Amino acid sequence: MAGEVRSVSQAFAVLRLLADNAPMTLSDIGRSLGLGASSCFNLLGTLVAEGAVVRDAPGKRYRLSDGWAQAGLLRDGDARRMVDRLRPLMMRFAQAQGVTAGLWQVASRDRLHLVAHAESNAVLRIHLAQGQRQPLGGGAVGRAIAAAQAPGAEEVARRFAAVRWEKPIAFADYAAQVEVAARAGFALDEGYTHIGIWTLAAAVPQRSDYCLSASFFAGSRTAAEVTALGQALVALAETAGG
Repeated sequence: MAGEVRSVSQAFAVLRLLADNAPMTLSDIGRSLGLGASSCFNLLGTLVAEGAVVRDAPGKRYRLSDGWAQAGLLRDGDARRMVDRLRPLMMRFAQAQGVTAGLWQVASRDRLHLVAHAESNAVLRIHLAQGQRQPLGGGAVGRAIAAAQAPGAEEVARRFAAVRWEKPIAFADYAAQVEVAARAGFALDEGYTHIGIWTLAAAVPQRSDYCLSASFFAGSRTAAEVTALGQALVALAETAGG
């Protein structure tokens, strides 16, 4: 998004996190969102000064102020329960499959927002920064969401055009991959979004504004293993939608 201010996006990520959790310490918040201690402290200090967040003296934990919590502006009850249910399942999936898992939400007409992620314990692994955003048409997630939503060729083309691909890809190939994703139930990005990283994605049934992803290093799996991982991701997405 042109003109997007990173600190504002990070502040909303903090607010969303606190809306979905019990009071948290500064270190808990920083670890969950991938923020450094100094940045996290400054963000929380600003949010406290603005009255959106309160710091409870016992344990020095932060929570939403009563006004923000009662307004419910950052909450979607069904979505919150789904995310809460998925977090431990994503962690087990990431460990069992040796991948980095992500849960993405359609945040606007143009953007996706990372609402949860889980990493394996591998020494060399892919890290996702909590709260990050990417173009709606980007990556395997963009393909999977297009396959699930079937918005029409013109809209798929609009989403595709807004992406800065690290590895060139023709729209005809992208559109064909969306069609494959619609049949298979999962999409694959073979390093077009981030060179050297392959990502699979499966939209959550009945909630096509949410999508799960699994990222791994290119060349680390056979074609059969990639297919098996995609099918496992579809099963996880079905659990989320159930």
